[in-house]
Amino acid sequence: MIRETTIALFMLTGCAYAQGLSVPLADSFQAGQSSDPDYQKGLSALDSHDWDQAISRFDTVASRKGSGADAALYWKAYAQDHAGRPRESLSTIAELRHQYPSSRWLKDAQAIEVEVRAQTGSPMNPGAQPDEDLKLIAVNSLLTSNPETALPVLEKLLASNNSLALKDRALFILTQTNLPEARRTLNGVARDSRNRDLQLRAIRYMGMQGNDDSRKELASIYESSSDKEVKQQILKSFMVSGSRSLLLQVAKSEKDPELRHEAIRNLAIAGGQAELAALYSSDTSVDDKRDILKSMFINGDSAKLIDIARNEKDPSLRAEAIKSLGLMGNNGRSDDLVAIYRSDSHPEVRHAVLNALFLQQNGKALVDLARSEKDPAMKEEIVKKMALVHTKETTDYMMEILK
Repeated sequence: MIRETTIALFMLTGCAYAQGLSVPLADSFQAGQSSDPDYQKGLSALDSHDWDQAISRFDTVASRKGSGADAALYWKAYAQDHAGRPRESLSTIAELRHQYPSSRWLKDAQAIEVEVRAQTGSPMNPGAQPDEDLKLIAVNSLLTSNPETALPVLEKLLASNNSLALKDRALFILTQTNLPEARRTLNGVARDSRNRDLQLRAIRYMGMQGNDDSRKELASIYESSSDKEVKQQILKSFMVSGSRSLLLQVAKSEKDPELRHEAIRNLAIAGGQAELAALYSSDTSVDDKRDILKSMFINGDSAKLIDIARNEKDPSLRAEAIKSLGLMGNNGRSDDLVAIYRSDSHPEVRHAVLNALFLQQNGKALVDLARSEKDPAMKEEIVKKMALVHTKETTDYMMEILK
């Protein structure tokens, strides 16, 4: 429980932690274990949220200046902070820094210091922090206490020579506030093609925001950009934000076949069954229709696929719909496929049905078709498929053939 409690301190927000904010304490906790009875009792007190008892135990360990003394000072500062004694916590951290300047616990203690100073109204300057993780912790704290001051700091970080990882996290922090200035900064980075990597990351985060303002801004960037990679990232962001209407618009109007295909695929992933069905009905390109049929498999629209397999005039598209049904396993409407085999005389369609039933490992359906098939060549094809489907029905049928 101690480990989870401590990691939570550095998460600041769950999303910030997910974006890669390092938590060195996770390693330090394991490496800094001490067999000292007072140390162990201090940890137990932390688990019980008995902060005063924890402070007393860790103070005893630290006063001996032996093995684990630096860890004890860290935990003492941690307990003091949670006990509502911030000034004492800062004093303990200063003691740790003075006595053990090379301690593995010092960086973790500095993270506590950033938080404590923010809570007491004296936030630390993010730009003055030598460590990137501490910069981000400081910015997070400043954003909570004084967002108007934090935003210029974030903008400076984005314009600086700091690492891409740091800038990426700074972008993420911008998404955590609803201030118009933060949105303008994020939008500006998303439009700035001078730093491609940062631009693509800003577009990704705008998709994660999922609000109407971000969607409209992304649509505007898509229309004005000639960069294919930027457009592909915007399509992914449309998918993440569930912007099916915008994906449908791109699928209808985009001239680039690759981008059009990307829009269709992301529309399927976003759950756009109705949009794909409407697009299929209105589109005249056979290649586009093939892409749509493949995408219908992604979102599991077996009803529409069966409808197309029965009623589409182009036999190659009927066969494509059947292929997608075969990939859907038990949800692939095998009874309907058997009916199509018996009613559709086109060889490509019939072969597609057999392949679909084979993919579904539907031995019973294959045996039924073999028993009723009059064409020797097609019957042989069915038996070949059955040889690779190991069910009781196929085994019994093979035994009949051998008699």
